[in-house]
This record gives sequence, C-alpha cells and structure tokens, in this order.
Amino acid sequence: MVRAAVLPAVGAPLEITDIVLPEPGPGQVRIALAAAGVCHSDLSLSNGTMRVPVPAVLGHEGAGTVLAVGEGVTHVAPGDGVVLNWAPSCGACFHCGIGEVWLCADALKGTANLHARRADGTELHPGLNVAAFAEETVVAANCVLPAPDGIPLTDAALLGCAVLTGYGAIHHSARVREGESVVVFGIGGVGLAVLQAARIAGASKIIAVDVSPAKEELARQAGATDYVIASATTPREIRKLTGGQGTDVAVECVGRPATIRAAWESTRRGGRTTVVGIGGKDQEVTFNALEIFHWGRSLTGCVYGNSDPARDLPALADHIRAGRFDLSMMVTERIALDGIPAAFDNMVAGQGGRALVVF
Repeated sequence: MVRAAVLPAVGAPLEITDIVLPEPGPGQVRIALAAAGVCHSDLSLSNGTMRVPVPAVLGHEGAGTVLAVGEGVTHVAPGDGVVLNWAPSCGACFHCGIGEVWLCADALKGTANLHARRADGTELHPGLNVAAFAEETVVAANCVLPAPDGIPLTDAALLGCAVLTGYGAIHHSARVREGESVVVFGIGGVGLAVLQAARIAGASKIIAVDVSPAKEELARQAGATDYVIASATTPREIRKLTGGQGTDVAVECVGRPATIRAAWESTRRGGRTTVVGIGGKDQEVTFNALEIFHWGRSLTGCVYGNSDPARDLPALADHIRAGRFDLSMMVTERIALDGIPAAFDNMVAGQGGRALVVF
C-alpha cells in the first residue's frame, strides 16, 4: 500500500488515499518517487480540458530511485536514479519515423492501462502514463530515463516536463538566435524555464508578462530584462519596449485565446509566436485573412517543447551543472501530497512558480 493522489472522476476533487501497486511485470520498473512537480497539465486533466481514462493517479513530472525491474529491463537497475518520461516514443509510427518523437501517435497509449487499485478494489489508470503523485509507481521501461549525474533527484523532477518544455520551446520550436528579442506570456513553472532558456540562447531583450506583480522578482532572476503586467494594452507596451517594432519571438505559456492573440500581436512584422499553453477545444482564436498576409507572422503549436528527452536531457544537464540553468529557483513551494489541491488553486489564481511534492 502506498499513498497517492487519485482523481476519481473529471471535475471531482482529488483524493489522497492508499492504493495497491502490483509488482513490476515484464518490461516494467518500480520507482520510489523523490519528488513530483505540480504542472498545469495535471489541472487540465482534473477539469477535463485534457481527457484520459479515470479514475486515475495523476502526476507526470517526477524523479526517483528504482526499487525493482521486471524481466527484460536492462537500461536501469535497482538503486539507479531516474527521471520519468510521460510521453515515451514508440519508435515505429509515422512521426517517430521522421524524427518528430514529441508527436508520437502512441505516446499516451499507456493511459488506458490498469495501473493499480484502491483498497476497495476500484481499478485505477496511470494519468499521463507515469502516475507520479504517489510515494511509489510502476511504469513501462520506456517511461524512465537515467537521471543526470550531479543533480539532486528532487531538482531533477522538473526535467520531466517544465524544463524540457520551456527549453525546447526556445531552442527547437521558436529557434531563438543570439541577439533576438523574446517576450514570454505566463510566468509559472514552464514560463520560468522559457526565460532561462532565452537567456542561454543569447536573447538581447527578454520581456516577461504576467497578471501578478508579485512574480517580477522571480522573472528577473530567471533572466527577464523587463516585466509587464498583463492588460488589454500589453502588445502596445511590448512595442514601446522594442523601438516600436515588437519582439522577434513570443512564447505563450497560458493557453487562453486572449493571451495567444496578445502574444501574436506583440511580435514584429515577420515575428514568430510559439504556443505552449493548453487551452480547451471550445476556445477559439480568430484572425482576419488580410492581417495574416500583411504581418507575415508565424503561429506555431509546441508539444513537450518539440523535445526528444534522450537527446535533450544530457544538454540540459550540462547547462545545470555549469550554473547556466537554475532548477531550484523555479520552485516556490515544497509540499506534501495533501498540498496538491491548494497548489491547483494557486495555479488558477496565477500565483507562484512551480510547486514541488517532496516525498
């Protein structure tokens, strides 16, 4: 029996309860979690913006220590530190075949599996494959990657989603070049990673935009050169800060139509907007045909930072060990499992950076 955060139904409150985990079968790994980040995607799962089978154990950003491995698992062994990969690539679908592993058609296939059960026998699914909101979890072997040397596992948990997403949004999706200007909308966990990645890329001006004045110090610590409180006039303020032109790149980390539109309007003619935030299917962003032609801007979706974890984790580890990327500054609250509902409330209210469940 281990403690876990269970979503009993879409829209229902999380329940912190005991679950019964099976021993790892062939091709599986059992892990004792060191920490798990509370990501906005977990909130999206709980409120139905993203759909997975329920009831489920949520949590997808985590790291821990291998307790046991099933038959056929050779790349990790008991005692190894690992980072969870919630979107493993199958290696066989069309997108994997052309190198776009972040768009793997089967990445979330495992969410339909049965993961564990409650004490009353109710069967549970593994949220986004890895069920990280639990003291221990059992996952498919392709959902674990060796943790980088020299990085505490509690910090390494953030590598499983926020950091890969934010780093990839800058380096793989927007492809920011040295000297370019960047504006980042939404300074939560992912936004803080985007700011740090923009600084690493050599951006000349990095503007952070958020509804909360309280996040300015945190944003500047992550690399922001300017801070703007979000309002109806935000694109105009961004242009004032960039000689009347707008930024070369905008990265939207909120997932709301108004914010996506504001990010697009904040870029210069010919600028690039990358949308990281996840909105609902009933939320629409509108453009007229003439402005699309006139402004020559691009608008691009970004899944998991367009990242390949096996490729990108070693590069990120080098930046972290060299002091160029600070994982610990992204964490504004360390909590227990029963603190997750309050962390969800803080996200809805636009407060704080990353909340981290520490086991």
